[in-house]
Amino acid sequence: MKLIFAGTPEFAARALAALIAAGHEIALVLTQPDRPAGRGMKLTPSAVKQLALQHGLPVAQPPTLKDAEAQQMLRAIGADLMVVAAYGLILPQAVLDIPHLGCLNIHASLLPRWRGAAPIQRAILAGDAETGITIMQMDAGLDTGAMLLKQVVPIVDSDNAGSLHDKLAEAGGAAIVDALGQLQQGGLVAQQQDDALANYAAKLTKQEARLDWSRPAAELARAIRGYNPFPGAFATLNGEPLKLWSASVADGRGQPGEILAADAGGVLIACGAGALRVTELQRAGGKRLAAAQFLAGCPLSVGAIL
Repeated sequence: MKLIFAGTPEFAARALAALIAAGHEIALVLTQPDRPAGRGMKLTPSAVKQLALQHGLPVAQPPTLKDAEAQQMLRAIGADLMVVAAYGLILPQAVLDIPHLGCLNIHASLLPRWRGAAPIQRAILAGDAETGITIMQMDAGLDTGAMLLKQVVPIVDSDNAGSLHDKLAEAGGAAIVDALGQLQQGGLVAQQQDDALANYAAKLTKQEARLDWSRPAAELARAIRGYNPFPGAFATLNGEPLKLWSASVADGRGQPGEILAADAGGVLIACGAGALRVTELQRAGGKRLAAAQFLAGCPLSVGAIL
């Protein structure tokens, strides 16, 4: 099929790679403008742009798709379909109508469970047992279009947002190739979403990642996983931020936030119900360290309150 592909981060790049490998004609790649990144804040192309250039694909980076010039550029392609994955720009109805088969979105949740910007993290935070990929026919709403194909991905206790992202990125590439194959054969059946089952996966903020020790240990363990790698779950000790990157639920009782033990096996912290054994920590300006290494340079006192 002759495609326009629209995407920006690594999640989208995995899907683009799968479409290239499957032999589809990528007539144009749309991605966000280069952004400053790194310590030097040097303008850096997106993961999608880097991959597209490696394969000699034409790339466009319009700041908006709402103007007539950008829309005429897309019409001139004569594409069968547009595939969209974490693009970052709103597609107005005029753009959705350009490809004669419309626009398909690769969404990182089992719709309609999580609509919005952070479905991967919200699934972990909520304690969902599974998530997945939904290939969706795009409409003007926020992730409200008809569902064409789903692929389930289990969420295991060792998953954090980073590892689950990688699993879903691979699943997304496989799912869109499968969907296009079925579409060419007339095998896809659109299913409308039940809006009553939808939840809004709001964009993550740094402040929400501050841990409330009055909550149960199981919830806080999910928070540490869900905010890893961004924005990073944190507490404060003596007024200084302390990021917590890995933890498991453990037995223990005490005042919420109280350090019950601190040794090579981890830092045991009392919660509203149960306790957390934190095994990877980071001081402000420091490196992420296993508990034994962290405590060697920054001893924590039993009885101290986070």
